[in-house]
Amino acid sequence: MKRGKPAIVRLERNCSVARTLDIVSDAWAFLIIREAFFGTQTFEAFRSALGIPRATLTGRLRKLTQLEIFRQIAPAGSQRKEYRLTKMGFDLYSSFIAMMQFGDRWLAGGKPPLTLVHMTCGCASHPIVTCSSCGERVSARDVKFRDGPGAGRRPAKAGRNTRRAADARRFLLGRPSSVSRALEIIGDKWSFMVVREAFFGNRRYDKILTELSIAPNILTDRLSRLVEAGVFRKRLYQASPGRYEYLLTDMGRDLYGSFITMLRWGDRWLSNGKPPLLLRHLTCGRDFHASVICEHCQKPVVAADMQYKLAYDPKAFGALGPRSVS
Repeated sequence: MKRGKPAIVRLERNCSVARTLDIVSDAWAFLIIREAFFGTQTFEAFRSALGIPRATLTGRLRKLTQLEIFRQIAPAGSQRKEYRLTKMGFDLYSSFIAMMQFGDRWLAGGKPPLTLVHMTCGCASHPIVTCSSCGERVSARDVKFRDGPGAGRRPAKAGRNTRRAADARRFLLGRPSSVSRALEIIGDKWSFMVVREAFFGNRRYDKILTELSIAPNILTDRLSRLVEAGVFRKRLYQASPGRYEYLLTDMGRDLYGSFITMLRWGDRWLSNGKPPLLLRHLTCGRDFHASVICEHCQKPVVAADMQYKLAYDPKAFGALGPRSVS
């Protein structure tokens, strides 16, 4: 009896960014977390703020509760359940802020939907991603990386190569948000992982294909979308046949803050104390992790210390944001 060919086991790099994206790459999940940072706690409030179908919201809240991003409570004297962020959930705030700042700089047309107010110093704040060792701003060009104790490869999760990008326009429903605008471009896991490979120095199609164990048609689609969005530019490196490499633009490099804040979160919560990647800041010569601070007082930015000045009427979107300020 003939035996079939053994299945090819695709391997992928151990990566805390990938582990984080397994949780938040679904843009609906990320936007639900965003609403929680605005103070939203009930099912109906989430649904009103996001314009999300009931079944979709039910599924995402269940998943986020199982993952311990949320905990479910029943306030005294009420039969209505509420969803509260756990410590693990609140720790995603740095990634949220980094994504929002990217969207403000590149996608808001000079008119960000809201202004952050850091109550520690009372200033309108544009938080920055910095080195935890020296406190200086970090960019992709002044960081080196090396394997950490959790480095290596593991079998790729089944089914990833068949995942299709959803209609990104749906993420613009609900309140105006620079996070939503950023997710319109990189709101699926494969898009962000393609950008990750660029930060690792991989520019050519075949190399990215190998590193990600991604289906060729999906990689072609994501690269085309990212070029169209302005994250990459194509450069011809072989004329016959025509072959291109994909270089990050200034806009693309500015995603590095979001990348390393997600890396930090995944290292802290999902790596069992064995980070796969270690970062060294060339400016100070020391290993570091991403730290998000207020550019005025240099203090760490945490959700409890932030309020918001809205540039839109929240009532028009069913979103009241209890910690907004006028």
